[in-house]
Amino acid sequence: MEKAEGRNQTPIMEFLLLGFGNVPELQPLLSFVFLVIYIVTVAGNILIVALVATDQHLHIPMYYLLGNLSCVEICHTSIILPRLLATLLTGDKTISVKGCIVQLYFFGILSTTEPLLLTAMSYDRYLAICNPLCYAALMNGRVCFKLVAACWISSILACTIVNVFMFQLMFCDSKEIDHFFCDFSPMIKLSCGDTQNLQLVTFTIAAIGTLVPFLLTLTSYICIIATILRIPSTLGRQKAFSTCSSHLIVLTVFYGTVITIYVFPKAKTPKVLHKIFSLFYTVLTPMINPVIYSLRNKEVNESLRKAILKLAVFRNRHRSLKDIFLHIVK
Repeated sequence: MEKAEGRNQTPIMEFLLLGFGNVPELQPLLSFVFLVIYIVTVAGNILIVALVATDQHLHIPMYYLLGNLSCVEICHTSIILPRLLATLLTGDKTISVKGCIVQLYFFGILSTTEPLLLTAMSYDRYLAICNPLCYAALMNGRVCFKLVAACWISSILACTIVNVFMFQLMFCDSKEIDHFFCDFSPMIKLSCGDTQNLQLVTFTIAAIGTLVPFLLTLTSYICIIATILRIPSTLGRQKAFSTCSSHLIVLTVFYGTVITIYVFPKAKTPKVLHKIFSLFYTVLTPMINPVIYSLRNKEVNESLRKAILKLAVFRNRHRSLKDIFLHIVK
């Protein structure tokens, strides 16, 4: 831990998020790219939520969990990208210390909730494939609601504990955070107080909140794959695997990026590369999740097709009524 002695002890009230550097000629291009990503991410995830909410065929635990995951992705992106877009468009990189802590707080809640939801989804697939006769009893609406509530409540409580410590810190000496959002590690380096207890608490919560869901998910899929391999028919194996293939791809992308960012030694990773990996985890993953689920899930595709047909019928009916009204008027 860096010693506070010898540093400027004057407390600072705001940070400078350096983002992707000071390259004015790239600002318009970056602004356009991130704006498109934000619109696509929010629209895609809202579409998933709308389909799950309106289609009776999707009112089952698997899609209820998927709808909650899409809500997490919407919020996850909305915490990061609007602030980044404002910085790129205005050139103002300042953010208040309290604002930075609040952004970190909500980012932490969503980052902790996501692996828990993915674990609940893997448990749902485990029951559906490995114990199908008891699925209806073990994974009903009430159990699913309790799982989702537990994911959110545990995440909020864990991040609130960390946030209580964060608000007690004093920041001094330097204002610059070499990142595009308020992440824990870059912020803690700017503290001029003792952060040993905070780092211990954060490490413990992060380890439990990431390692335990990962091991539970891994165990679920070991059992799932073992069960699928025991199915005698090729068609049966393909059908069973298709029910969890989308979730497996999302898990691979999620844990692959998390391990790359937070497990690999940062000293050997260039800061620019670290930012790119962080960008993939915080921005690109929420965008591609709806694409993965919509392209590889027949039920979601069918629900989307029905919704488009209903919309087309409604528009044609509206046009017909409008034509009849204009004909009467004439």
